[in-house]
Amino acid sequence: MVLLNSCDAMRRLADAWQKARPGVEVVLLDLPVSRTDRSTAFFAGELSRLADALGSWGSAVTDERLAASIALYDDLASLLDDARARQRRGTLSASRMQEIMNDVSTDTPERAVASLQQLLREPEPSPSSGVPVLVFGNVLPDPEALALIESCGARVVDEDLCTGSRLISRVDAAGSGPLMYSLAAAMLSRPPCARTVTSSRPGSIAARIVDRAQAADVRGVIGHTLKFCDPYLARVPLIREALQGKDIAFLLLEGDCTLRSLGQHRTRIEAFVEMLT
Repeated sequence: MVLLNSCDAMRRLADAWQKARPGVEVVLLDLPVSRTDRSTAFFAGELSRLADALGSWGSAVTDERLAASIALYDDLASLLDDARARQRRGTLSASRMQEIMNDVSTDTPERAVASLQQLLREPEPSPSSGVPVLVFGNVLPDPEALALIESCGARVVDEDLCTGSRLISRVDAAGSGPLMYSLAAAMLSRPPCARTVTSSRPGSIAARIVDRAQAADVRGVIGHTLKFCDPYLARVPLIREALQGKDIAFLLLEGDCTLRSLGQHRTRIEAFVEMLT
């Protein structure tokens, strides 16, 4: 079991796992909260520690195997970008896109690439209707959750979710530096979640959400956060203020990763969408 020390819940999960499964090897990697040269070098060291652990478990990590894996995931990231382009055009639903992301995160990359290639060879249907919105937040992996939002008259043309577009990104490994450093830099360069701190731009998460909302030409933004997720809840006022400054409507929902908790907000979502029409 490989875990990232990204929040208190993950640290407690690592503790509980070792109690519940004492016979299973566990490695807990520390994830920096910002991207600087020093934090990238530190995280590269953590990834090297993971490689050493994998080697001791019987799966050696070599530069050749790492380079091949990076190239494969770069192909996967490009195909996902093409699929999201269909989502923005309204020819691929947000719920179907989330199904794809769930398959990508649980299947082998080879099968994921083949599945996406097959999908993208299919002709695009007519664009769907609905009020264009952006959804952002941390964890919203259930495709039915996005289907529920779209059943309320919205069309999710873009999202900024830990379980969505932030999951996989390209790795720039063309430089002359160590591959592990390139991999660390790419992972820390992904669109950050609320736990990430950009010291030079403290309010960067709000600016990014506004930029994505404007780029997608949406009429409103729906935020969904886990209950008691302090990093996101602490940044909501900044996000709300930034969206209000651009006259973009905003709705905040809180849930517990279950469809039932989101379903309780159906009336609020319907009223929000009606307000945007």
